[in-house]
Amino acid sequence: MEEQQNQAAAPKPVTANDNAEVAERKRRRQALELQRERILSERTSSPHRRSALTIALADIEEKLSELGWSIHL
Repeated sequence: MEEQQNQAAAPKPVTANDNAEVAERKRRRQALELQRERILSERTSSPHRRSALTIALADIEEKLSELGWSIHL
């Protein structure tokens, strides 16, 4: 019984799959951050274009927050 408890408390070994998932999340986050920066840097006088950019920015920030991203000021 005590041996089973010790096994349950042992840390899970890091697998290649875990590393691949971490790398994929990092790649997705970086791609979204680049998209966010491009949208923030874009200037337009068109209200329709500005509206589309605002919606796209909100979508990107929502996806980033799902990946654990937060704005760093």
